[in-house]
Amino acid sequence: MKFNSILGRYLSKQIIWTFLMVLLTIMGIIMMFDCIEALRRISGRDDTGMSYVVKYALTKLPETIDKVLPFVMMVAAMITFWRVSKNSEYVIIRAAGVSEWGFLKPALIAVFLVGIFNVALINPISAKMYEMHATLKYRFITRDPTAMLFSSKGLWIRESEGPDKVLVIQAKSLRQEDAQTLSMRDISIFEMDQNSKILRRIDGLVGELKKKNFKLRGVQIFKNGEKTEQLPSYEYQTSITSQRIKENFVDPDAISFWELPDTIQFYESSGFSATRHKMRYLSLWASPFLLVAMVLVSSLFSLRPSFRQGGVMFMIVAGVVTGFIVYFSSQLIYAFGLNGYIPIWIAVWSPAAIVTLFSATILLHKEEG
Repeated sequence: MKFNSILGRYLSKQIIWTFLMVLLTIMGIIMMFDCIEALRRISGRDDTGMSYVVKYALTKLPETIDKVLPFVMMVAAMITFWRVSKNSEYVIIRAAGVSEWGFLKPALIAVFLVGIFNVALINPISAKMYEMHATLKYRFITRDPTAMLFSSKGLWIRESEGPDKVLVIQAKSLRQEDAQTLSMRDISIFEMDQNSKILRRIDGLVGELKKKNFKLRGVQIFKNGEKTEQLPSYEYQTSITSQRIKENFVDPDAISFWELPDTIQFYESSGFSATRHKMRYLSLWASPFLLVAMVLVSSLFSLRPSFRQGGVMFMIVAGVVTGFIVYFSSQLIYAFGLNGYIPIWIAVWSPAAIVTLFSATILLHKEEG
């Protein structure tokens, strides 16, 4: 069956609309529980109101949806296939000479396109909202409505400045003043060679980073074999930006798909581990294939010539249980990859590959039978 045929478009619309309906329902349930959690958090607080509850629930929503999206797609596919089977449309299509794979092809293509749309367009919005949620929680804890502190533990960041020079920058605290400016206290900049030998050290009481330029005040400069130099102010040029520093404290989920390659390259060139960011990037590539795999799983339980002999409850229970098994297994394998027990590409791609191969084997067996 061709994807752009009348029947192909019909099946594609059915699964997409059902997916949207299930997604909206799940979003409503999640919003309800998040609002209850936010109301519990603000009880006894006079400095926050319902606006915090709404912002808390809305900004947390993409994080939760991203985790349950494969399960949502599986439920939507089961409902779609159940309707088609119940209305005898599946029997009529098969009687017309369309194979089971031909029947599934339009739905699989539509789901794959939904996965691409989610990664390319929805993910950047979700990443921004994830970051907003983290900031909102920090402002609630600090009772400061303008707080943008990324870490109470301070800053440690390493940067390669060419083949013979490495920078290590340390600050005890930092705060974002605006979109382009970071304020820091008790700053130390170490210039080292490739053998980690310190060539020069620059200390500043306070400073600002703006457009790759450190403006330090209360400065002391230490250099081997030379007298300590004290300056009231000092400007230090660097390739580090406020965005790069912020990414040290932001979860990879808060970085969009399009920005992750540059972030990974930056961490690797600076000597940091980019495993979490690589796994996040690969998981976004794998997500459309995982959605397709979940549709194949759902077809095993919900595509039947007739439901007149019962078995609907078994279909629902078996499908839900299988979905949970796939979800928790994928999370377990992901954790193994994150901790270095297995290669990251195996941890990311194996769930989708295993589920797809398992489902395809059973479908081929049914088709031959």
